[in-house]
Amino acid sequence: MTRRRAEHGARRVPPALPVVPLALAVLVAAVGCGTPEGRWAREAAAERAAAAGAARGFNPADVMFLQMMVVHNGQGVELARLARGRGVREEVGTLAAAIAATQEAETAAMAGRLRDWGQPPTAPPDGHAAHGGMPETADREIASVADAAPADFERAFLNMMIAHQDDAAQLARGEAAMGLHPEVRALAGRIEASRAAQIERMLTLLGG
Repeated sequence: MTRRRAEHGARRVPPALPVVPLALAVLVAAVGCGTPEGRWAREAAAERAAAAGAARGFNPADVMFLQMMVVHNGQGVELARLARGRGVREEVGTLAAAIAATQEAETAAMAGRLRDWGQPPTAPPDGHAAHGGMPETADREIASVADAAPADFERAFLNMMIAHQDDAAQLARGEAAMGLHPEVRALAGRIEASRAAQIERMLTLLGG
């Protein structure tokens, strides 16, 4: 897949999640590691949880997507709020505020669904290791935008947000391919569409 890049030197975004590895990631995350006895117990528990979820209309991919997006959206809100009071163009400030509001609402809905399903709000710390780690914007990257000089802030902000939103689109495509729950799959479709539109808008703003 060809990745979007706002400009040369922008943060490289991890490659899109392949369908088969994503499925393996969900299963491996549930199994974990440790002693043979411990692995067997976790495998048995994961199988029971998956069966119970399927009976209620969701699968491990649905759970993993929601857990990952809760964290990812939180980072996006943190990044979007950096634009407040930084002297950016009105269009950039308006877009940043809209991103923050949208992702706060999405996060509340996703966290609520996880609670309804009896699932933890986030995956274990190593739960994403099987597919190279969760796509995320590191704290140091957010800090680099926050610390950017006034003349450089807007461009740094847009570049970082483009990369961050592209990660979200990748997660959404993975859910569309592997998820089971119709409402979560529909949410993934909306997320992919909204992030694509935001990226196009930000690319235009970068060129303006």
